[in-house]
Amino acid sequence: MTEILLTPAAASGAQPWIRLDRHELAGAFGDIGTDLPLIIGMILAAGLDSASVLIVFGMMQVFSGLRYGMPMAVQPLKAVAAIVIAQRFSGATIYGAGLSIGAIMLVLTVTGLLDGLARIIPKAVVRGIQFGLGLQLSLLALRSYMPSGGVGGLALAIACIGIVLALRGNRRLPAALVVLALGALYALASGATPLVFREAFGLALPRLHAPSRGDIVQGFLLLALPQIPLSLGNSILATRQIAHDLFPDRAVSVRRIGLTYSLMNLAAPLLSGLPVCHGSGGMAGHYAFGGRTGGSVLVYGIFYLTLGLCFSRGFLDVIRFFPLPVLGVILLFEGLALLRLSRDMMGQPARFGIVVLVGVAAVALPQGYLIGMVGGTLACLVIPDAAPLAPKPERADQKGVKPQ
Repeated sequence: MTEILLTPAAASGAQPWIRLDRHELAGAFGDIGTDLPLIIGMILAAGLDSASVLIVFGMMQVFSGLRYGMPMAVQPLKAVAAIVIAQRFSGATIYGAGLSIGAIMLVLTVTGLLDGLARIIPKAVVRGIQFGLGLQLSLLALRSYMPSGGVGGLALAIACIGIVLALRGNRRLPAALVVLALGALYALASGATPLVFREAFGLALPRLHAPSRGDIVQGFLLLALPQIPLSLGNSILATRQIAHDLFPDRAVSVRRIGLTYSLMNLAAPLLSGLPVCHGSGGMAGHYAFGGRTGGSVLVYGIFYLTLGLCFSRGFLDVIRFFPLPVLGVILLFEGLALLRLSRDMMGQPARFGIVVLVGVAAVALPQGYLIGMVGGTLACLVIPDAAPLAPKPERADQKGVKPQ
């Protein structure tokens, strides 16, 4: 095991800031089932430069791992990705949206409005947002990823689920590494050869880009407005809550998360990178498969940096061989980890009812995260026993997410 303590704060605590071992390596890929399909989809839909997208995404992971010293994942903005993939907006509009989102979040953070929202929105609503995202990810895995590839793909997915369950809690052999290795063997059997990787090799750097005023306005109207409610609920409030759930000895404030969120989005568009966020699902995925320090995010970032710097020329040719059912299994367990966080509300019927209502609204309705967040907060004011309003940190033994 290798441990690297990077800050005085890390040195004074029992938990290392950065640890590099097989468990951090396994946890590093706990969020790949969410990220990789969105990244590929946006590259194809908008005709983006693969090298820039991959390198910048990797840089943001490295930044987050070193900054937080915990598996504080960085993800593509989901609402932005969904709209871009469906409507095929240009890269210029995407970069303009990233700058506008970063600027909005910076204003909310430095003015204290973000802290005000954190005090007003009840913990049951935050759990509902996590519940909705967990449900959304689980359904996506079951409906789209795991059945892909026909009977062989489904058999592969079932085998991977069995591996994860059999190796649950195994400290010597992390499940994620075995699952990824099985996926790689499946890819080789499906036609991937060393020649594919050799043809894809080629050094590259990100492209500089300066969004115009028109791109920023268009990006704000078309992409930023649908994204902000999801970012407030999941990227900021739910991420702060899960950080307290999993690391109760670490003080992670909404202000700190808001600042890194805004800085990443102010920087990424200038290097032709995708708009990004932190996310409770990403942290749950890293943690569920073994990540406990910033090492898992650091390794994940190096993976994308390597792809972008060295293999971006044929990135889509390389990645198409990796089986979607394996990514689906990883995505499924990420979703289940989020769903399990709501267990602390099950003994309180009024609050658990709000959790379920907010979660269902988030999945089923247009702008569901905004409707769920506002409606759930109002419901807590009028339904008996639905208070308290302010989310509170949980003890470590109440966190509801267990390592694999």
